[in-house]
Amino acid sequence: MRAQSKMARAAVGWGVRDLAAKASVGVSTVTRFEAGQVEPIPATVAAIQRALEAAGVEFIAENGGGAGVRLKNRRA
Repeated sequence: MRAQSKMARAAVGWGVRDLAAKASVGVSTVTRFEAGQVEPIPATVAAIQRALEAAGVEFIAENGGGAGVRLKNRRA
């Protein structure tokens, strides 16, 4: 999920501060999580994931090619 968080932020054009605000967590929490320095409690990881999903990110599970992210198809 660490690498996916970074990829997802890039996909939606967010910085660490943007994600922290949207997920209601500290900037240092996001920074340390993405750097692999800490493993936040599951509720924090879930809040980060929910914030990114609300911005249009889909998380792709490990499927032999590695976990990843993509933006939802927004056809009108």
